[in-house]
Amino acid sequence: MTHGQAKSDELDPLLKEAARRSERHRRGQDHAEASVAHLLAQIGVLGWIIVVPTLLGMFAGRWLDRIVGSGLFFTAPLLMLGLALGCWSAWKWMHSA
Repeated sequence: MTHGQAKSDELDPLLKEAARRSERHRRGQDHAEASVAHLLAQIGVLGWIIVVPTLLGMFAGRWLDRIVGSGLFFTAPLLMLGLALGCWSAWKWMHSA
């Protein structure tokens, strides 16, 4: 047996083990399910994506109504606009992830 062939024989088990572990790792990632904490975090992010623009629309509408003295003239449309923007943002975030 030559020296080059002996090294080749020593590397074969190492290469086989590396390939086996790589395949096992890849299969594990394919079947990995999201944890409960990950799903709860996604729900929380979705909530904030919807709530923040809605609240901003409401506060901007109340501020404009207070300046103009118009009751709920600006609050209702800006609240709905904020809600629509939040829902659209949530939709885009869900489909990009």
